[in-house]
Amino acid sequence: MRLAKLGGRLSATLLCIMIFDQFAFAHHSFALFDPGKTVTVSGTVRSFEWGNPHVWLWIDTMNPDGTQTTWGFESAAPGELVRMAGWSRTTFQTGEKVTILANPLRDGRPGGSLRSITRADGTVLAAGQPPPGSGPVAGAAPPTGGPPH
Repeated sequence: MRLAKLGGRLSATLLCIMIFDQFAFAHHSFALFDPGKTVTVSGTVRSFEWGNPHVWLWIDTMNPDGTQTTWGFESAAPGELVRMAGWSRTTFQTGEKVTILANPLRDGRPGGSLRSITRADGTVLAAGQPPPGSGPVAGAAPPTGGPPH
């Protein structure tokens, strides 16, 4: 009897692992981004969102016709950025001029996965991601609701 209970619990545990493993894989999929392409975008920091599960940098760019586009760039988790790149919640300030190197979103929306950021003074900051072409650290859908206002 005891062995039957253990077998049932083990089966239930394995089933849960198989189900939730798929969700974890989907969450950390890089499928939203095109790792075979890079974009370079220059603009002004609109906001820097330091929080789990991923850090976001939003920048405003000026188009040739005088209109503005807001781009959203995702990076790794805060803990990874602290360890791998030395970032903190104060690394970027609203109004700061930056140039972004990123893997773009596949669907053409203005955004991507951060690779590096160049400040106005020429300082280049790694974004806690492996070099382009070597694979992703993480990738998740942009926050619902779009960029901050």
